[in-house]
Amino acid sequence: MRMRNSLSWMVVAWMCGWMIVSTAESSSSSSLMQISADGQLLVCTNRDSGTATVVDLKTHEKLREVPLGYKPEGLTFLGQSHRCAACIYGDDQIVVFDADTGKILHRIDVFDEPYGIVSNHDGSTLYACLEYPGQILEIDAKQGKVTRKFDGGKFPRGLALASDDRTLYVTEYLTGTVRSFDVATGEELNNWPGLSTDNLARQIVLHPILDRAYMPHLRSKVSVAHGEGSIFPYVAIINTQPKPDDKPRKRIPMDSFRGTLVTANPWECDLSPDGQKLYVVFGGTDDIFVCDVLDDNYRELVYDSYLRTGHNPRAVKVAPDGEHFYVYNALDFQVVEYDTQTNQQTRAIEVCKVPYSEEHRTGKILFYTALQPMTGRRWISCSSCHPDGDPDGRTWQNPEGLRNTPSLAAVAWTHPLHWSADRDETQDFEHTIRGPLMQGRGLVLGRIAEALGEPLAGKSPLLDALTVYNNSHKIPLSPYSKNGLSAAAQRGRELFFSSKTQCAECHKAPFFADSNPVWPGKVHNVGTGEDDPSELMGPKYDTPTLLGVYRTAPYLHHGKAETLNEVLTTYNSDDKHGTTSHLSDAEIDDLVEFLKALPYEDPVPAAKAAGLKKVER
Repeated sequence: MRMRNSLSWMVVAWMCGWMIVSTAESSSSSSLMQISADGQLLVCTNRDSGTATVVDLKTHEKLREVPLGYKPEGLTFLGQSHRCAACIYGDDQIVVFDADTGKILHRIDVFDEPYGIVSNHDGSTLYACLEYPGQILEIDAKQGKVTRKFDGGKFPRGLALASDDRTLYVTEYLTGTVRSFDVATGEELNNWPGLSTDNLARQIVLHPILDRAYMPHLRSKVSVAHGEGSIFPYVAIINTQPKPDDKPRKRIPMDSFRGTLVTANPWECDLSPDGQKLYVVFGGTDDIFVCDVLDDNYRELVYDSYLRTGHNPRAVKVAPDGEHFYVYNALDFQVVEYDTQTNQQTRAIEVCKVPYSEEHRTGKILFYTALQPMTGRRWISCSSCHPDGDPDGRTWQNPEGLRNTPSLAAVAWTHPLHWSADRDETQDFEHTIRGPLMQGRGLVLGRIAEALGEPLAGKSPLLDALTVYNNSHKIPLSPYSKNGLSAAAQRGRELFFSSKTQCAECHKAPFFADSNPVWPGKVHNVGTGEDDPSELMGPKYDTPTLLGVYRTAPYLHHGKAETLNEVLTTYNSDDKHGTTSHLSDAEIDDLVEFLKALPYEDPVPAAKAAGLKKVER
């Protein structure tokens, strides 16, 4: 039996009294790690090193490491071949390469943020999703050309192609909604909405026999700013062909799956070739559940085994013969092989060298862990709300009021931190680690000064390491300015920097903020504090950077503005947030086009020329 090949296979499955005999093709699911149809090669993308590693599963040797680009993510084999296609998230490219030789066959430029990718069974056609602006691309794999585009929902990430190559399943990253599309027409066939709390759904796999799809995700309960009630791990089971009395969607809580054992941040899952086992890896608690799969439309999954993993497991894949499964521990830079009969580790394979300092790696491990000393109850890590430094698209009801999750990009240049400017150094997040949200022991020994008081920098190597990672995030250039500023964006730029709007009074170039790494920082009343009756610290707020604002909705500290247009109109009626009430609709549109084009150039050289300093730790 093979998991991802184009051969027919026979399955005879006995599970809880039911038997199914099926002859069918297997489905294809995007992942950070894949195994070739013949079981000979394993390939994984290494996001931090910008490469893909090819491993010979017969000799268990690393064959080669293929340079791909900035932040590679989803990967797929092309049919039964040893050719692969990978999404280069940071370079806005899809790269097709030969795993046998490492030769790059095609580099395909796309609009922005490709994440998930799958192949049809003969390897002729690829389907990839662009997280922004929410598109599905159809690609001729031989020619290396995009042949069609269609809407894929908001922030799509997970992709799975049905065994008949006719239906594509897509997950919305920030909502947990699952959509199915007819690949022949691009038309949406069905959708399974997530609840308002469903979040960070980056992958989906299809059962080889049953009409089921499995999707790991978070539940982000924004009304609770407490480690015991805000973030929860789930696996959603989608009934892809529900009958009238069936539940179309069921969520299985993974924090109570084995009694009181809490897990955090489910990242990926995979099914055994016979569909009897589901493997789920948890990137926050560094562990894995092996689950028995049921066909009862009620329990769906039953606990089988629990295993510890290395640091930050981000992918799991079962071999086509079902004899081994593999876990990619992203911060150990290793792939670990397990025997499926015993669940015992059989070997570990280094896939790449650590591409940065050991201090940076230590800080990143701390950022992603939901274990002590960072957190006491195992539900939440820094990455639960800031995955890979990105925002989670949520506005949280914090004790001080509503707070929209910001991106961490360029944070080293835009201190002080938080909307309330109540952190003058990244080390001040020691207070968050020790507080009700994370309930960790903390990284500094003994008592600590109040935030904004005595500096914490230099008091703990671990806290300084966390700061080094936190301050490392960069902002990519906007896809709207790849070919230079459009005529509308140029008109918007003139308006932005003019006395007519005074936008640049607070949003100063090159980071389009007036923050700086000194205290006291600058805060402003832009008229939004009164919109939140729970606000305790406003109505003055820190000026956030506008770089990358095109893809970070919702906006403002309370997250009530859904679009940039609303920021400039609906939530700026008193002209406290720039003088815009006198602008025509066309001028507002021009301003929006300019904002979407930020950044149109690297801000760092200009910052250094102006004497601004980056906070390193």
